[in-house]
Amino acid sequence: MGQGAPGSRTPGALASSAIMINPDYPLASWFLAVSTSVFAVVYALPLLFVPLRWARWFGWELPTGNNDLTVYFARCLGGLALSVIIAVVQFIPDPKSHLVIFELIGLIGGIMTAVHVWGAVMKQQPWTETAEIPLYGAVCLGALYLRYANLS
Repeated sequence: MGQGAPGSRTPGALASSAIMINPDYPLASWFLAVSTSVFAVVYALPLLFVPLRWARWFGWELPTGNNDLTVYFARCLGGLALSVIIAVVQFIPDPKSHLVIFELIGLIGGIMTAVHVWGAVMKQQPWTETAEIPLYGAVCLGALYLRYANLS
């Protein structure tokens, strides 16, 4: 196959396909890369595979008796989070062409901030969940900044 032909594998093509961080929009690419990595390791995968252990790590008091519903909802949340992360990872190399993902991340971050503030006000969560409020707020504001100020 000649250079530039569909399906050709030139050294330059291999190198460019391996680059995840967009040189024109590095801040947006790094934001997506770091946030997906952190959320996958700290939240999505543990909720999906070891939800009760994750709850103990974060200081939750587990109910006595049957925890099947707790495990079910945690695994659903972990699966949903992992699905969003997998979708977002695809947009790291070209964030400018996928602006809606920053709106989605901003919306998720805003809703999670509100959920955690509510839990703190109602005193229904361990301190670790309250400590996450600035994290979710920063993710929300960072995503919206990138979407409307950096990528517009």
